[in-house]
Amino acid sequence: MKQFLFTVFIIISVAAVLTVTIVRMSEQFFIDRFSITNSKVMNQVKDSFESFHYSIVTASNNVLQNGTVKRILTDEETEYEQMVSYFNMYQQMNRIKSYLDAYEIGIVVTGKNGIDYATDRPYWPITDEELRRSAIRKNTLRNPKRLLYQYDYRPGKDIESDDRNFIVATRAIREPISGRDYGEMYFAIQEKEFKKFYASYTSPGNHVFITNNSGVILSSSRPDLIGRTSTDLRRYTEELKGPEPYKVGNFMGKDHIILMEYLPSFDLYLFNVIDKEVAFGDLIDKSDIAQIVILIVIAVLFIVFFASRRLTNSLSTLARQISGAAKHDFVQYVTVGGTYETKKIAYAFNSMLDELHDYVEELMQTQKEKRNAELAALQQQINPHFLYNTLTSIRFMVQQGGRQEAENTIMALISLLQNTIGSPSETVTVKQELDNLKNYAFINQKRYGDRIKTNYFVSPDCLNEPIPNLILQPFMENAFFHAFNRKYGGYINVLIWKENSRLICEVVDNGDGMEIEEDKQMPAKSKQQLFTGIGVRNVHDRLQLIYGDDAGVSISSKAGDGTTIRLTIPLPQA
Repeated sequence: MKQFLFTVFIIISVAAVLTVTIVRMSEQFFIDRFSITNSKVMNQVKDSFESFHYSIVTASNNVLQNGTVKRILTDEETEYEQMVSYFNMYQQMNRIKSYLDAYEIGIVVTGKNGIDYATDRPYWPITDEELRRSAIRKNTLRNPKRLLYQYDYRPGKDIESDDRNFIVATRAIREPISGRDYGEMYFAIQEKEFKKFYASYTSPGNHVFITNNSGVILSSSRPDLIGRTSTDLRRYTEELKGPEPYKVGNFMGKDHIILMEYLPSFDLYLFNVIDKEVAFGDLIDKSDIAQIVILIVIAVLFIVFFASRRLTNSLSTLARQISGAAKHDFVQYVTVGGTYETKKIAYAFNSMLDELHDYVEELMQTQKEKRNAELAALQQQINPHFLYNTLTSIRFMVQQGGRQEAENTIMALISLLQNTIGSPSETVTVKQELDNLKNYAFINQKRYGDRIKTNYFVSPDCLNEPIPNLILQPFMENAFFHAFNRKYGGYINVLIWKENSRLICEVVDNGDGMEIEEDKQMPAKSKQQLFTGIGVRNVHDRLQLIYGDDAGVSISSKAGDGTTIRLTIPLPQA
């Protein structure tokens, strides 16, 4: 019954996952297609903006090149001459405005001499004084060589008047040779006119936004957001600069599909923001899909139920026989019978029993060999030359008057001998092994000088962990006597820490180093040590015999850069 309920749970879970996956894949497919279509629409909108920009550039270039406009904006004139100039300006501006006949635009030209001219004052109701003090003019003067598109808001004069938003193209009028500015020109278009470039492509839930680098919305199919700063759109300005054609993300608290086009001529950003819920609300009928999936699941459950009943009897019999095998020390084989599946299981179980018997015998033999190898590796016979040289050094210290130094060396030797010959245990704690290393290093430094420094970096939680006795000493010995043949001195660092249920021990030196061939990662077994008979290769074999294949020694070295020895020891399970 439990198996059947588990099967029911699995089938329902898989059906639910597949349903969700299919729905999401369908939505993703539609989003991809939708984004491709809208990208083409945005390119058409972009072309409309570029045509408008070209007309503005043509008109502004005519203003820059017009000698009459330059004379009027630079000369000091009498009142009568100014009246004539205004008439001439009227004629020139009407001619220039003809380049913009396709658009409803107001043009304002101001000069350094105080002359101001507007083609249609009521269209862009800004006074001369307001214009001189405006941020629009300041930005124009800060960027005299650029044609800028800026946002301007004009509140209604009374309750009956509507507030108006403007997009203003601005440019400084300057002398091309001297680079001297002598006026500014302003091309103002109402936002509702600007909106006509893209209004036909918008719909409920499908909106367009024009923003600047600061995230200020200059134009939009959402009039209530014009003039506001959108942190969401400013963020997407950066995120959509990459290769992604679109992004599905949060905008004003709801999921939207965000597409963006940069308008380099305007230095503005064109956003197409589609409400995901509105766009896909009727795309997939999730209730119909749920009903179909439920019917399929019910049909599958009926099939599974009758098929499982057929298997139950033979499986129950087989399960009873397998569970009773332990009572007979796994020597009683199960009966092969029932369905094809139960027969295969019975054959497999009987084969497993045969392999288990072979494995137990092999394991017992391996354990016997392991114990013999451990005993051979732990023959901690102190090399006579080490004792002789150490005692000779102590004698020399006494002759030279270094009594305290000789006493310290003797104490280190005694401690080292106690922890090797005098220790009945095959394992010691990390702390005891460190004491052995420190005593050994101290004796060598007294014998050969302190040109080789030793450092110990041990994690505090490792100090009481058990490790085989004298497992690190052969590597420090090798470093002392073989790592600094060419270099005068250096350091030997001992590092111990825990990593992934393993104890990691490293002996690192910055000595001569060596080039290691891949097939010769470990030295030969015949390599002798100066202190004990436990060689480097023997340490590797010893670790694998004690802890299995997960333990061992690895060596990395490079000529001239030193050598790193790493020991990996599995930690006992808590």
